[in-house]
Amino acid sequence: MKLFPFLILITLLLSGCGNDDRARQAKFYAFGTEIDVSLYGVDAATAEKTVSVLEESFSNVNDNWHAWQPSTLTRINEAIAKGEEITIQPDVAAVIDEAARYAKASQHLFNPAAGKLFELWGYHQDNWFESRPPPAQEDINNWLAAAPSMDAIHIENNVLRSDNPMVKLGFGGFAKGTAVDTAIEALKQQGIENAIINIGGDLRAIGSHGDRPWRIGIRHPRQEGKMLASVDINNDESVFTSGDYERYFSYEGQRYPHILDPRTGYPARDNISVTVIHRQAALADAAATALVVAGDNWPEIAASLGIDHVMLMRADGQIEMTPAMTEQVRFSNPAIEPVIRQVTQP
Repeated sequence: MKLFPFLILITLLLSGCGNDDRARQAKFYAFGTEIDVSLYGVDAATAEKTVSVLEESFSNVNDNWHAWQPSTLTRINEAIAKGEEITIQPDVAAVIDEAARYAKASQHLFNPAAGKLFELWGYHQDNWFESRPPPAQEDINNWLAAAPSMDAIHIENNVLRSDNPMVKLGFGGFAKGTAVDTAIEALKQQGIENAIINIGGDLRAIGSHGDRPWRIGIRHPRQEGKMLASVDINNDESVFTSGDYERYFSYEGQRYPHILDPRTGYPARDNISVTVIHRQAALADAAATALVVAGDNWPEIAASLGIDHVMLMRADGQIEMTPAMTEQVRFSNPAIEPVIRQVTQP
C-alpha cells in the first residue's frame, strides 16, 4: 500500500476550492482509498506548510499497520506466530493498548486479534474482491476453538508477547480512524482550526465551513449512488460508517461481507450499516464495526463503548437510531420513520 506522490497534493492545496479563496482542498491516495483534505480560512502559504506534516502522518500509519505488506504489524504477527517476544515503539504500544480497551468494552465484537479469521476468508490480500468458496467449516471451527482475542496480548516495558499463537493482529476496523486522529492533531499543531479529513467516506472535522457547519452525506447501503441522510458536524466530531456494502465477494449467488462475527466465524448479517458520531475517530471506527456485529444488542455495546450517537439499518431495511443522533441527522427521504432506541447500560 504505497502513498501516491504528494506533488498532486501540493498543487491542489494551492489552487483553492471552487470560487472560495478561503477554502482549499486536496485529494490523494493512501490505505487503498481516496483521501480528501479540506482546509477553510487559510492562505496558500499556510496550506503548503501542511503538506509535509500530512505526508509524515499518513506514511507513519501506513508503515505501521498494513496487514499483509511488510510493516510493523506484520513483524509483530511473525513474532507471535513463532511464540517470540518483540520490542515495539511506545507509540505502537499505545495504539495496541487502545485497541485492546475498545475490544474489551465491545465484548470482543471488535476483535483486532482475529486476523487469521480474516485470512481464512481471503480478506488479507489485495484481490479480496474475487469470487471464491468460503473457508471450510473445519478451519472456522479450529479458529473458534482457539478463541484469539486481545486478552492474549501482553505488553510490558514496550515488549510484546502473546500466549495464543492463533492471535494475528489486524486493524482494518481501526487504522483509518487512527490515521485521521493523527492527521487532525498534526493540523491543529500547525494552527489550523477549520478542516475536514475524509478517508473513503469516513472523516473527522474541526471548526466549521465559514458561517455554517460541515455537512456530511451518508450513503444508502442498498441504493447505489444515493444518500440515506446528511449529518451536521458540531465543531470537532468524527463520522464513521461500517457496512456490508464496503467490501464483499460473491460466490454462487451468495454475498460474503468483510465484517466478520468472531462468535460464529461468519459475516455479520443482522445489521447492514452503522454510522457513529464521536469526537475520536479511532473509537468511532472501532464502534461502527462492533455495532454491525452486535445485531439487536447494539444499544448495550454502544453504552459500554461510551457511544451515544448511532444510526443503523437492519437487514430488513428498518432504521434504528439513538435520541442524540436524531438531533444531527436529516433523512433524504422525509417519509423514513426510524425506531428510536435508548443506549442502555449493560
